[in-house]
Amino acid sequence: MARNGDIELAYETFGATSGVPLLLISGTGVQMLIFPEDLCGALVESGFQVARFDNRDTGLSTHLTGVPAPGWLKTMIRPSSAPYRLKDMAEDALAVMDALGWQSAHLVGTSLGGMIAQTLAIRYPSRVRTLTSIMSTPAARIGTMPKIATLKAIMKLSNMPVTSPDQAAQEAIAMKKLIGSPRYPFDEKEVGDIGRRSYERHPGSPDGDARQRAAVTASGDRRKALATLRIPTLVLHGEDDPVIQLKAGQATAAAIPGARLITYPGMGHDLPRQLWPSMLQQIRALAFTHQ
Repeated sequence: MARNGDIELAYETFGATSGVPLLLISGTGVQMLIFPEDLCGALVESGFQVARFDNRDTGLSTHLTGVPAPGWLKTMIRPSSAPYRLKDMAEDALAVMDALGWQSAHLVGTSLGGMIAQTLAIRYPSRVRTLTSIMSTPAARIGTMPKIATLKAIMKLSNMPVTSPDQAAQEAIAMKKLIGSPRYPFDEKEVGDIGRRSYERHPGSPDGDARQRAAVTASGDRRKALATLRIPTLVLHGEDDPVIQLKAGQATAAAIPGARLITYPGMGHDLPRQLWPSMLQQIRALAFTHQ
């Protein structure tokens, strides 16, 4: 456990302490398990010491139970209604780095995790060696509105009660089919296992997800601040992402001086195993060019 004030953050590490530090930051409503053990292992084989952690309101980290969870409209009209912001979640990530004794690290964030990584880089640039932002956005209003049919399907699935590990496994599979990569088949057993294990660690709650989404909405547009970064940056994005559209990745890359944008046809809002070799190669090349 790491600690940021009253918030405790559960984290795990992979690889020897002699490895180059790399912090993985996950997305809305998902636990650190979304970065599978063999993905972490592949990063270790590339020369990294890897840490993954549960954001606040997920997994074994602190859940702000009882704290208001405003909807997006209320948060947009009155940002102060959000119980915390991305800067607070960035300080959570920093607390994990501090617990590990890392003065600086390479950051890799997916979706919400990319937004947290961007915010950490803006606020604490000396702590960030490189930034990799995956399927993310520089602003709450850029590329974040799915098609109506997709949005309705996501909401319907998200609102279905999950009261057992098996139901959680089925929900994870259904969500993967809905927002995952259309070009790349996935292993239902593997996805279901992550859903099942996540539920067994902590079943989560719609309120926790809503608080995380409120943090995104309340934190506004980062493009002006991102333009001040002088941190080597990689932006990876799926060309068929139904949740955070390609234009969001393009906007992120355009905002950060010198950022490199790589897009993948047929990739949705996930990390298809078939693309790991390419992604890992890009992350490693960025990191080891800028030690």
